[in-house]
Amino acid sequence: MSRNSRVIKASAQQVWDVLADGWLYPLWVVGASRMRQVEDGWPAEGTRLHHSVGSWPLLLDDDTKVLEAVAPRRLVVQARAWPSGEARVSIDLNPVVAQDGLRTEVVIEERAVNGPGRLVPRVLQDPPLAWRNIETLRRLAFVVEGRAVPARP
Repeated sequence: MSRNSRVIKASAQQVWDVLADGWLYPLWVVGASRMRQVEDGWPAEGTRLHHSVGSWPLLLDDDTKVLEAVAPRRLVVQARAWPSGEARVSIDLNPVVAQDGLRTEVVIEERAVNGPGRLVPRVLQDPPLAWRNIETLRRLAFVVEGRAVPARP
């Protein structure tokens, strides 16, 4: 299982607000290229995001389903990206108290659970997942911290 973390300069609620806006998914998830639909109630358990992966003209339509949601602390999804398979991704938000204000440690754990990707040994599976999720966390930080900046007069 690949595990990555990053401290974001925002509250857990501010991070959750980005996770809870399904239309923002392609902004921070590496590989997601566009949204087609966000089901009503996202991110309630059982709801789905309908997205595409890849680059035009080679786009594949797939979806991501919520397995567990505990606002504003934990989101677990099953992300489909066929033909490579499906992955279980957990995102945990851990508040961190800092001298200059609240921060949140965001931890992403990902592992292949179905399809051909599951047959790849973990020693070969984890490095590309780790690289991908380092960038995913970097993008998530840009979106969250950009929204968290107070407006200037």
